[in-house]
Amino acid sequence: MSETPNNRHAPPLNHADVKSRPAKSPYPPPYNDGFHPDMTWKPVGAMFGLTNFGVNIVTLPPGGRSAERHWHKAQDEFVYVIEGTVTVMSEAGETPFSAGQCIGFKAGVEDGHMLKKKSTAAVTYLCVGDRSNPEHVTYPDVDMQLVSDEKGPRFLHSDGTPYPDEHQPKWG
Repeated sequence: MSETPNNRHAPPLNHADVKSRPAKSPYPPPYNDGFHPDMTWKPVGAMFGLTNFGVNIVTLPPGGRSAERHWHKAQDEFVYVIEGTVTVMSEAGETPFSAGQCIGFKAGVEDGHMLKKKSTAAVTYLCVGDRSNPEHVTYPDVDMQLVSDEKGPRFLHSDGTPYPDEHQPKWG
């Protein structure tokens, strides 16, 4: 959908028309549990064929979390809350933020973060991240890291040994 037959950009779209897909954990066991089954992910950037950065609209239900706490060596991340309230869990503790507020996570800052939905109503947020490669993602609370380079993405234990092939990421 990135270009029309006339080699023009795709027309604007309403994100309500983008099909939601359930968010499924990409993590190897035992870290693949804990994602709320009602969490949805709308890859709106992909609808335009964007390749330099990802743009997603995420709905996180009560009790849900965005990821394991992590930080990126090369990639910046940006989150803007569209509706509701969510809590950022980081080295600094817990910080709630709500509709109209945003937060950024600069590449290379060793401050693991994740979003957690602690209140009784869902939150919807825009998540933007670049697609730097090579990349190294550190998960400070668990025995896992993610490395992506010319060999593709792969999960490693904290000591650098790879997870089995059946537990490797299915994207890339």
